[in-house]
Formats: sequence, structure tokens, C-alpha cells
Amino acid sequence: MFSSLSRTVLSTARQQPRNVQTALNPFSLFTRGRNNLAPRQVKHVRRHKGRVPVPIGGSTKGTTLAYGDWGIRIKGNGARLTAKQLETVEDVIKKKLKVIKGVKVYLRVFPDIPVCIKGNETRMGKGKGTFEFWATRVPIGRVIVEIGGTPIREELAREALRLASSKLPTKMEFIGKSTPPRLGNLILHPPKVPKPRLDEPPPLAVDLSAEQPNV
Repeated sequence: MFSSLSRTVLSTARQQPRNVQTALNPFSLFTRGRNNLAPRQVKHVRRHKGRVPVPIGGSTKGTTLAYGDWGIRIKGNGARLTAKQLETVEDVIKKKLKVIKGVKVYLRVFPDIPVCIKGNETRMGKGKGTFEFWATRVPIGRVIVEIGGTPIREELAREALRLASSKLPTKMEFIGKSTPPRLGNLILHPPKVPKPRLDEPPPLAVDLSAEQPNV
């Protein structure tokens, strides 16, 4: 009796498809923390923690506005921003500017780094921890969010972005289209062209085309 029952169980197990995802499948770890701000595909299931990059070169890419009229960028130290924090920032801005029709919110960063965490007081070894949330590493001077799409008064934009800055773990600054780029802690102002003075005589024109006599 038991032999026939075991043969029946084994035959039904062989008929089940092999590509069914189970809770032990490592690629199913991302379903628990999946949200709107999450990449569709990742090459590696688990990645190193890494460090926040420090801008030591001369590039100012990503430190000025590109899509909107107003925005905020990091003024303090660089930080690791989570997907939940970025979603909260977007929701706060939309709630504050919902009275304006046609306003758009542009996120300049995207959380594509999986963060794995192990429990407290866990012994060393036994592999890496399980997936918890998505995050991104943002250096100093990088623009986080922009608003535009329709004319917005500066007072209203400043208040909306102030509320959004309070949700982020670092110090932010309010910028506009005329704000110069930032290189680390240094703001790169454009060089000033000296204006000619009115009391100075105009420079004399010298004709260099005439041949000079040989001495």
C-alpha cells in the first residue's frame, strides 16, 4: 500500500513544471520590496554596499537644471537615498502643487542598488543578508528633483521644495535656472567681463600693414 502511494506522489511531482518560482528562489526576493521606483531587471541579485562617490574631478554634470524651472540639490555631504524617501519627496511636492494644473515633477536620480541587511546580533558568515530595499548613492552638488511644466511662482516653489527637503537625510539648497553649477563645495560663478570706462580715451589704431624701413 505504501509503495503504491509513494509511486503516485512521485509521479505527480514529476509532472509539475520545473520553472515555478518558490520562496527559496533568489530572484523572488525582489517581489517583497518592489514598488514604483524599482528597476525591472538586475544583473546581480546581491551587491556590495559601496561608498558615496566624492567629486574630485572637474565635471559639473548633473549640478544644474535640465528639465524644470526650480529644483533642489545636495549642499551638505553626499548620502544614500532610498526608494521610499524619493517617493515621499515626490508625493509631498505633488500634494503642495496640486492646485496648479499641468505641473510636473522630475526625479534626477533613480534607486537601482539593492540593499541587503542581516539581523542584529547575527554571527559572522552564513552568507549575505536578504534583500530589503532599493537605494542610490548621490554625491554632493547633484540635483535631486526638479519642478516645471507650467509657470510656478518662486514663493510657492520654494515652499514646496522646502517641505520635500525636510524628508531627505542631508542638507539641500534651492536653485533656479540662473543658478551657477557646483563642483563639490565650490560654486563656479561665470567670469565677469570688465566694462570699459567712459573717461578713458579709445585705444589708438595702429596700421601694421605698412612695411617698416630696414635699419
